[in-house]
Order: sequence, then C-alpha cells, then structure tokens
Amino acid sequence: MAPATGSAPGHTHRHWWQRVAAEYSGSADRPLGAYLGVMATYGGLVGGLTLAGRRARKVTPPGVADIVLAALATHKVSRLISKDPVTSPLRAPFTRYVGTSGDAELSEEVRGTGLQKAVGELISCPFCIGLWVATGFGAGQVFAPTLTRLAMAVFSELAIADFLHFGYSLAEQRQQHE
Repeated sequence: MAPATGSAPGHTHRHWWQRVAAEYSGSADRPLGAYLGVMATYGGLVGGLTLAGRRARKVTPPGVADIVLAALATHKVSRLISKDPVTSPLRAPFTRYVGTSGDAELSEEVRGTGLQKAVGELISCPFCIGLWVATGFGAGQVFAPTLTRLAMAVFSELAIADFLHFGYSLAEQRQQHE
C-alpha cells in the first residue's frame, strides 16, 4: 500500500534515509550511501568466498603460525597499498598528494564525493584496507594455501626487515648524538 501522502512506494524511505544521513553528517561530507555500497561489496565477497569454501570442503582452521604470518603480511601489504609512493597511481583517482609522512611513505588527502570519497578513504587508510587484505589472505589459505603461505612469508619478511631498518636508523641517530 502506498503512503497516505500519495507519493510513490519507497519515497518515504528515501526521505527517511536523507534525514538520517543529514542528521548524522551535519555539514560534513559523509557519503553514507557509498559506505553502504562498499560494505555490501565486502559482504558479498565474503559470502561468496564462504560458500565456495564450504562447497570445496577446504575450510580448516588456521594454526598460530599462519595467523602470525598473515598478520605481518597484512600489515605490510596494507601499508604498501595505502602509503607507498610506487602504488600512488592506484590511489591517484581518489586522493591528492600532500607530501611525505615518514620514510618511504606518502601523505595524501581523500578527494571527491560519494563513491570516489568512500573508496579514497578505504585505500588510503592502512587500517581500513587491512580488513580486505586479511580477507584475501584468508581466502588464499583456503583455495591456494601453498602459494598464499609463500606470499605471506615474503611480505612478512619485508615487514620484519622494515622494523629492523627503523631500529638500525634509530641506533645510528643515538650514536651520532652521543
């Protein structure tokens, strides 16, 4: 049954959503509809991977070593996607270069509105993209465990090497200040 106002079905829901979005966001540009789209995409991806894994009957719980390896690899890949100068062409449609933000990392600001802004926020934030990366490694452990462990090992080794580089640089700086 159509609303009593004579408007088309769904019209009241659209106004309700616009009111909720305006009350939530105030004067800030918060693309809630685009965020819902990103979340729906992620949910669909995870749902599809879950069904495929169940049908293949390949789902086994990861061991502690796999979890640690995946965590280190997720950390490194998330930073590569969201901060590395070499991957900036992937972020360029969604972000604007601001400067550097540390050794071999860039500072960028998200640009655009709607989906462009939502994707920019996702791919320029290592914490945000980390969920997607971890999901990819999890799926890889189900469908291609040997290759995924190799990839996770490479990225984990790189993450550990990065921390060693930072530690070495700190030790050099302290020695120079003595």
